[in-house]
Amino acid sequence: MHVTKWICYATGYVFIISGMMKLINPDFREIFAGIGLPFPEVILLLVALVELGCGMLIAGRMYMYVAVAPLLFIMLGALYFTKVPLIGTTGFLNFAFQARLDIVLVIMLLLIWQYARGLKAT
Repeated sequence: MHVTKWICYATGYVFIISGMMKLINPDFREIFAGIGLPFPEVILLLVALVELGCGMLIAGRMYMYVAVAPLLFIMLGALYFTKVPLIGTTGFLNFAFQARLDIVLVIMLLLIWQYARGLKAT
């Protein structure tokens, strides 16, 4: 099996599970409210639905070129709002540790985007 399929399956899996947890776990309401974003419950619902839907598209290897952009936006927002502040409070090493999955997912999304762009060109 080609490595790109595994990258799509793994990335899709992470976002599907993340989206489902945001929908069923009430702790995420407090997390989103604590970030200081306007309308945290609406944003939480939108993020959960985008993660779930785009994660399924990527896992199914369909419309990957379209599905990657919203997930990249979410991941960059998550890094900015939840991980970057750690640099000032707990230091770079703790930031690097806490942001490890986010950074890996950004890299995987960029790889999927590059692969999907190649498919679109042919």
